Amino acid sequence: MRKKRGKMASSTATSGTAIFTWNSHEVEVDEDGFIQQPELWDEHLALALAQTDGVAELTDAHWKIIRYIRDYFHEFEIAPMIRKLCKETGFSLREIYDLFPSGPAKGACKVAGLPKPTGCV
Repeated sequence: MRKKRGKMASSTATSGTAIFTWNSHEVEVDEDGFIQQPELWDEHLALALAQTDGVAELTDAHWKIIRYIRDYFHEFEIAPMIRKLCKETGFSLREIYDLFPSGPAKGACKVAGLPKPTGCV
C-alpha cells in the first residue's frame, strides 16, 4: 500500500488507483497521481496536486500554462505538444521545467486536471 503525505494532501493506493485527500475532499487518482474524474478539478485541487510535486504556490505564470493546457484539451481532447505549449504561452521549455519540476506532461498536465498524456507533451 502506497501512502503519499504532504501539508494538505495524502493518498492511499488500492488496486492501481489511489484516493487523493486534501482538506477533507477526496478524488481518485491513478498510480502517477492523475485524477480519474476530471470534472472534479478545481483551482484548490490544482494547488494540492502541485504541492505533491514540490510546487508550494501557483503563480500567474503557472496559471497561464495551466489554463492554456486546459483550454487546448477542451478544444482538441488531447494535451498540447511541448513545442505548441512553448510557442503559445511564450515560455521556454526551461522556464516550464522551472515552474513544474516534473515537466509539462507529468507536472503541468497533472496539475491542470488532464488524464495522463499518452504522447510527447
